[in-house]
This record gives sequence, C-alpha cells and structure tokens, in this order.
Amino acid sequence: MAKTARRPVNRYGNRPTMKDVAARAGVGLKTVSRVVNGEPGVTPDTERRVQEAIDALGFRRNDSARVLRKGRTASIGLVLEDLADPFYGPLSRAVEEVARAHGALLINGSSAEDPERERELALALCARRVDGLVVIPAGDDHRYLQPEIAAGVATVFVDRPAGGIDADVVLSDSFGGASEGVAHLLAHGHRRVGFIGDMPRIHTAAERLRGYRAALEDAGITPQEGWVSLGVTDPDRVARAALTMLSGPEPVTAIFAGNNRVTVTVVRVLTEHPRPVALVGFDDFELADLLSPGVTVVAQDAAQLGRTAALRLFQRLDGTVNRSEQFLLPTRLIARGSGEIRPAV
Repeated sequence: MAKTARRPVNRYGNRPTMKDVAARAGVGLKTVSRVVNGEPGVTPDTERRVQEAIDALGFRRNDSARVLRKGRTASIGLVLEDLADPFYGPLSRAVEEVARAHGALLINGSSAEDPERERELALALCARRVDGLVVIPAGDDHRYLQPEIAAGVATVFVDRPAGGIDADVVLSDSFGGASEGVAHLLAHGHRRVGFIGDMPRIHTAAERLRGYRAALEDAGITPQEGWVSLGVTDPDRVARAALTMLSGPEPVTAIFAGNNRVTVTVVRVLTEHPRPVALVGFDDFELADLLSPGVTVVAQDAAQLGRTAALRLFQRLDGTVNRSEQFLLPTRLIARGSGEIRPAV
C-alpha cells in the first residue's frame, strides 16, 4: 500500500510559518512577507536565501489569513460567450495567467449568448465573493451589475462594451479590420462582395457590417439587396445565405465572413461550388493556412484581449485607476490565397 506524503512541520509539529522561514534565512519577518507576496525592496541575494528556506521547509502561504486581512477572496470570474469556441481558448488562458501571477484563482463559465444566463452567471460569481469580473457581454443592459461594482467588485468588459453603465472595455478594431478585409477583396478586382455576419444586436457584428459598408462606399459601390445576411451562426443558416448570394444572374464574386464560425461554413460551401470565389474571414482559425488555397483572414489577438482586460482588472483592484477607459486593439490582415482570387472574366 502506497504511503501518503507527510506535510512539512516545524519543531512544534505544526506547519511551517513565516517566522520559521525568517529564522532559517536569518532575515526579518517583513522581508519574508515581501518575498512571499512579490513586493519590491529585497536584494537578489536575500530573496535567494528566503526562497531556499521556503523550499527547504515546504512553506505555503496561508491564503485564508490573507483573505481575512485584505477582505478579498483571491479569485476572479470570467464570463465567456461559449467555452467551446476556439477564439476564447487563448483569451481565457491569458486571463488565467495574469490572475495566477497576482495570486488569484480564475473561475469561468459560458453564457451561451443568452443575456439572462449571462446575468445569472455574473451574479452567481459575485455571490461567491469574487474580487472582480471579466465579462464578454451577451446582453446590452448591465445595470444589474451597478450594485456589485459599487460594493467593490472590479469589472472589465471584453470584445463588446457594457450596456447602460460606464465601465472599462477592451475591444478589437472590428470596424477597421472589416474595412481592411473588404478593401483587400476590392483591390483584387471584386465589385460584388457579400457579407455574412452574426446577429445584428451584437456589437462586433454591427461594427464589422459598418466596416464592410464603409469600404464599399469608399470604392463608390452601393451594396445590392441580397449581398448582406445577418443572423445566428448556425451552419445551416450560413450555408443557405452563402448559396443564395452565389446564385442568380449576378452572384457575388467574393464573400467577407463576419467571424470564424461563419468562415468555416463558407469554406465548406465553396469547396462544392463550380467556380472560384474569393473569401476573407474575420478571425483566424486552426488549419486555415493548410487549406488550398489558404484562407485569408483578419486576425485579432485574443490572448492580448484577455491579457489587457485582466491587467486592467488588477489595476482596479489595486486602486491605481479611477476613470473608465476603452482600449482598442489593432487587427492584422493575413493574406494566404483565398482573398487574392480574382473574379472570373
């Protein structure tokens, strides 16, 4: 039968304390506290001695005592749209890495693009006394969070702004990215460009549609009826929209896809289409570079979105910022071949 590893104990049979670490390292208690909590003011040599004492004794910080002292739970909540969406993987990981660096635990959940579920999840996290929230909004009314924010729950919104309240928000440049993607198609000779996007009430979908229209307007092109389709990103709906745009006497010769889920469905439709059709998608996705041709995309940095939001959250928790701010992160056009297909003569 395997033996259970014994916890480290000091000479009194108790778990090692900061006093034990201080005695072994030959330093004061405050110095140990600074090393344990990552505070400045300790020389590299002293920090090394303290760390060696910590390792030798098997000391572990008592977070329960720290919570009582600071009035925090050392945890933050992350409310995502869909945990299964590849876009949110790097975003979530980046938030978790920042939280870990600040000694906090991350708890996340999915709203499934349902405003009521978002509200229930956010308030459930607040009821468990998280110190802060990072929210990808599903709804457009966040006044329900005002009492929580007033009570000290730091809150930062990502990807879409909050509705009805003044709060920090970190966004990708959806308007600028979409405008650049459509301009790329126009530069390769296309004059009939379709747009398939998400539900119009979603901020990112509306901004990408605005960018699409702006690029066409700059080129002196008025989008025709049937060139634009907004709605759920269900594959059946997207496939029907693409097939409709690709049929008729004057079909589109290029499609701009509003997000990665739309792009994947459009790729499937185009593989069975009899003539070449150009495609640019908003959001990169796995294996996009391995298709033939590779899929040209407007890439946003999901990890940087999460990192920026989490760092802002901990700035709020540390009391170093007061006014709300909007952070707009740039996108990047990655040309791989599908967006460079020219219209058939």
